[in-house]
Amino acid sequence: MEIKELVKAGVHFGHLTRKWNPNMSPYIYSEKNGIHIINLYKTIQKLEESCAALKKIASSGRKILFVATKKQAKDIVSKYAEEVTMPYITERWPGGMLTNFVTIRKAVKKMSAIDRSKQDGTFESLSKKEKLSVDRTRAKLEKNLGSINSMTRLPGAIFVVDIRREHIAVREAIKLNIPIFAMVDTNTDPRLVDFGIPANDDASKSIEIILNKVTSSIKAGLDQRNKEKEVEEAKNEKDNLKEKK
Repeated sequence: MEIKELVKAGVHFGHLTRKWNPNMSPYIYSEKNGIHIINLYKTIQKLEESCAALKKIASSGRKILFVATKKQAKDIVSKYAEEVTMPYITERWPGGMLTNFVTIRKAVKKMSAIDRSKQDGTFESLSKKEKLSVDRTRAKLEKNLGSINSMTRLPGAIFVVDIRREHIAVREAIKLNIPIFAMVDTNTDPRLVDFGIPANDDASKSIEIILNKVTSSIKAGLDQRNKEKEVEEAKNEKDNLKEKK
């Protein structure tokens, strides 16, 4: 990735200098018109480190949970997470999503049970009032948890856009020692995350360029895993044929 691409996307624009977090000083290049300018050489370095680690996690078969509930990030995050079949939270963070995962899984299973009842005809035997109640429950669960219905266990990592806004998610991940990857703007504390990418977390173009790069690495990790599986399956098939002979 080149510096000019990041500049064009406005990745270098931080917050007002009076709103800065001093722990971001190693990643700040300068100040212009009362706004901190992020050092994009550091951004590229940290982005590459993050991508290498995310590729490794994806190739191991673990899920990476994306978290972004701010308006300008929601659609971008859901689009890119879906492209690499990863779970995401873009509505309100459900408290205990990680620390009380058993309860969250029960809610997801309830959603699946409602879907099954519609397929096997059980739903049709309910009264009109009951059907309405079930549909409302299903819609609420879908809104909050629909994007994580494939997550059967705790994620191998989380990727966060705006760690100040998503502080509850960050706190839960820290408690469970789940690696945290995040875009860290000049008003955040990068010490809270394991892999911080210094970048403007408010502009949609900045969020998109980072997410594009991140999910490309995840895809490479998934492709690697699939190739390894194919090789293993071919080897097993060969061994089985030898045994038959």
